[in-house]
Amino acid sequence: MGAGLGLALSSAGNDVTHLVRSDRPAPPGAGLSVGGSQWHRAVAASNIVIIATPDAAIAHAAAALRALTSLRPDHVVLHLSGLHDRSALEPLVGTGAALGSLHPLQAVSDPQAAPERLRGAWAGIEGDERAVASAERLARAVGMVPVRLPPGSKAGYHAAAAITSNLTVALYAVATRVAGEAGIDREAVERMYVGLLRGTVENIAAGGAAGALTGAIRRGDAETVRAHLRVLALADREIYRLLGREALEVARSAGLPDAAASAVSKALEDER
Repeated sequence: MGAGLGLALSSAGNDVTHLVRSDRPAPPGAGLSVGGSQWHRAVAASNIVIIATPDAAIAHAAAALRALTSLRPDHVVLHLSGLHDRSALEPLVGTGAALGSLHPLQAVSDPQAAPERLRGAWAGIEGDERAVASAERLARAVGMVPVRLPPGSKAGYHAAAAITSNLTVALYAVATRVAGEAGIDREAVERMYVGLLRGTVENIAAGGAAGALTGAIRRGDAETVRAHLRVLALADREIYRLLGREALEVARSAGLPDAAASAVSKALEDER
């Protein structure tokens, strides 16, 4: 994400300098060693410093940055963690720099794709007021939509992001496995549900969860729900039941009649 954001900012006309760049993960617990007059001058000449390390290395990077002795009170330092807030930059408190975080709410696996992928994405920001204002400007510069996160909200914000992105990938893996176990060609299975997933995302964007929900639970088809459960292995059946209960609440909010909702609820709990 750090490399991708750097490319996006550079493409938007910003002067970006990579102080430290590594394409290989550091060993667990490893610190970050920086130094040299060139790096000192690079930080001194900047307005904003972005720490784009893994979460566990943010404090190490902040301490190394402080050791450069080139930060001024007019600097802004941001990190990109989705989980941690301004407090991860604790080693920099005494510098007087404004501290905060900017988290692009987007999945970027290829830095080269970031300028396009970040355009239109949301960005969670928090921290000192001046840091937040700078983060908002950076987000808008690359086409992101900034949203200010209230104090104490980042863990919940990040958990929601993990459910939306990472656990959707896990669910897709479950779905393709279930289809493969049913005898469908595995090469086809890897591709055939992508269009359905894409259409679902488009429906969510257009009408939210209640407007996007379709299928057996939405229409109150208890017998189809039972048929699904009968063919699933025990672990997959529990996944279906757990998410089916959530889907049923969405269906209720979308207007599913009580009698149909009760029938679906009974089918989800039926052990037969």
